[in-house]
Amino acid sequence: MLLAIDVGNTETVIGLFSTAPGDEPPPGTRPAPPVPPEPAGLSHHWRLSTVDDRTPDEHALLISQLLSLDGMDVAQVVSGIAVTSSVPRVTAALRQMASRWFDVDCMVLEPGVRSGMPILYDNPKEVGADRIANAIGAYDLYGGPCIVVDLGTATTFDAISPDGEYLGGAIAPGIAISMDALFHHAAALRRVELVEPRSVIGKSTVESIQSGALYGFVEQVDGMCRRIMEELGRCAVVATGGLSELVAPLSARIEHREPWLTLHGLRLVYERNVRTGG
Repeated sequence: MLLAIDVGNTETVIGLFSTAPGDEPPPGTRPAPPVPPEPAGLSHHWRLSTVDDRTPDEHALLISQLLSLDGMDVAQVVSGIAVTSSVPRVTAALRQMASRWFDVDCMVLEPGVRSGMPILYDNPKEVGADRIANAIGAYDLYGGPCIVVDLGTATTFDAISPDGEYLGGAIAPGIAISMDALFHHAAALRRVELVEPRSVIGKSTVESIQSGALYGFVEQVDGMCRRIMEELGRCAVVATGGLSELVAPLSARIEHREPWLTLHGLRLVYERNVRTGG
């Protein structure tokens, strides 16, 4: 089975995919909790905090323990590893982990790896690997043209053409970063739980902050998608990222929510490279 690892600045998402017919977890293992929708073949998934000073040995121990909790032996189950990472220090540690502890193919999505998608950026090397994986996953699921909205540490918008080309996009500060800045620079305001308030018109400071943060970012998402569609035409809009669960139900533009989109795209790139000897 393929162990797919998506390292973000705040969270790391790990998924276990079957890589061939009949390639399923051993009998008696516990499947992942049902969080629809899930890509075909995804049998287990975990979401962790990103810790950039973990050693390769600590990464190996953590992954082994995660699989062990679900009744699996990493040496028997994992046949390949695919990594996309926004944190160079973690990327290096995972490379070392794979070479020291796992006798399997390890692919890191980075410049030079065949993605199967033309990148029409002025400098393709500048595009984050997670954005490429998202674009590949979204095009595979919904075709083009489409827009991917990734609501994580940053909020990113990525546009894919009808022919499956990565056209570019936009990057904005994420909800958590924006709220941290607000609390840091406004001494009278305190941190609040990010949930939907009773009304857009807040009746307390807490509700006012919740309204401004949540509805403000929903309008940002809808407005950016509208502007992209003015250039690209009618598009499917796909949301992913840790905060998509909050934003997607309130958005007028988001049509699909794919929590595991990056892992799905990463698996596709792995298959295009490792299976074909690339």
